[in-house]
Amino acid sequence: MKGKVLVTGYQGFIGALLVPLLVKTGYTVVGLDTNFFGPDCEFFKPEFDGVRSVRKDIRLVEERDLEGIDCICHLAALSNDPMGELDPQLTFAINHEASVSLAKLAKKAGVKRFIYSSSCSLYGLAGGDRALTENDALEPLTAYARSKALTEQEILPLTDKDFAVTSLRNATAYGISAKLRLDLVVNNLVAWAVTTGEIRIMSDGTPWRPLIHAEDISRAFLAVIEAPMEAVNGQAFNVGINSENYQIRDIAAIVAQAVGNCRVHITRENGRDERTYKVDFSKIYRQIPHFKPRWQLKEAVENIVESYRKTRMDEAKFRGRSFIRLKQLHFLIQQKRLDPNLFWKAAA
Repeated sequence: MKGKVLVTGYQGFIGALLVPLLVKTGYTVVGLDTNFFGPDCEFFKPEFDGVRSVRKDIRLVEERDLEGIDCICHLAALSNDPMGELDPQLTFAINHEASVSLAKLAKKAGVKRFIYSSSCSLYGLAGGDRALTENDALEPLTAYARSKALTEQEILPLTDKDFAVTSLRNATAYGISAKLRLDLVVNNLVAWAVTTGEIRIMSDGTPWRPLIHAEDISRAFLAVIEAPMEAVNGQAFNVGINSENYQIRDIAAIVAQAVGNCRVHITRENGRDERTYKVDFSKIYRQIPHFKPRWQLKEAVENIVESYRKTRMDEAKFRGRSFIRLKQLHFLIQQKRLDPNLFWKAAA
């Protein structure tokens, strides 16, 4: 075996892809998750064979939980802007404070590498047509993005010759996963098209989004694990493909073409979306040349369409709670299984 990797948030959209990749590559994997998104949120059965599962809230992790761990892939978070705005204080407690605490515990416990799942959303309102690099200013607009920016600022300085911290600023994720999410722009637009025959864009369709398939985010984590320590230590990397910066209206056009007999309606009812940014991804290919993403949008959309049709995705599934993270959290709160601070109640 190559070493022991702890994946936090392993029951999530990316974790369900990263964990099998690590296992197939020869790593021993420990998965830590509070299990907000359990069997009810499965698109198909995840491949977690041979993985030791630890059910624990990221806010409650102790140093003893990290004994024998060589590397941490830290995915656990309230995972998008709508969930972040559910309660901004909770977002900071989970996404920022717990992440910083985990990194400090990891260093104390002798973990060698800490790889943080950050986001290109921390660039915020960029404007203009220039693609942003890792050296550009961070202008986060939402609680989620601010939590990511603050965490980076505190964990990257923890690096030393024995503890490598790397931040992966992922482009907007999409694609098929055992823990499917329909609250991501590409997956959402395909679901609109497949289940209703139309796509409704609430903004004016002009904002830019960099895109990356969730499988390729998993490949980026693996590439960092296997990169020379000096190439990644203390570094932030934009994770994506330079050719995969799209305006929302162009994503909709690609989806409509793949689905067929589909109309695109740009309603403008929510006005202009201020979150717009193009991103430059050159650095990761310079410093980690063995990172090779495999998906581009057009073929990936065709794959998503095929998967939705094969599993008979309908409007009830599309609008249900299983694949919409915020709806699932609201359901658990309404069922009194979670308290207002998103801790499980004793009966749960």
